[in-house]
Amino acid sequence: QVQLVESGGGLVQPGGSLRLSCAASGIIFGVYVMGWYRQAPGKQRELVAYISSGGSTNYADSVQGRFTISSDNAKGTVYLQMSSLKSEDTAVYYCNLELRGVAYWGQGTQVTVSS
Repeated sequence: QVQLVESGGGLVQPGGSLRLSCAASGIIFGVYVMGWYRQAPGKQRELVAYISSGGSTNYADSVQGRFTISSDNAKGTVYLQMSSLKSEDTAVYYCNLELRGVAYWGQGTQVTVSS
């Protein structure tokens, strides 16, 4: 059983930056994919970015070039560095882990982009 805890959300002005962190309860081993999803009010949850155990990454077109996902396997942590933030990025951001055929989710952290 794995537990995920997100942190780093908050209020930021358009054009600003935030870094989100997702800490796993223990060391993650084997083949896995960790990703960030977000859900804005009145919208479906969408994939923002993911990183595999092999190090490959993928991004939604809407965040390409602005967001960077990275991980530290020793710490069991995945990060989402967000820059050039827009009002459209406002959402609750969720960390996700797919490991051994099981999906795990964090509790979510609010990101609000507003002047």
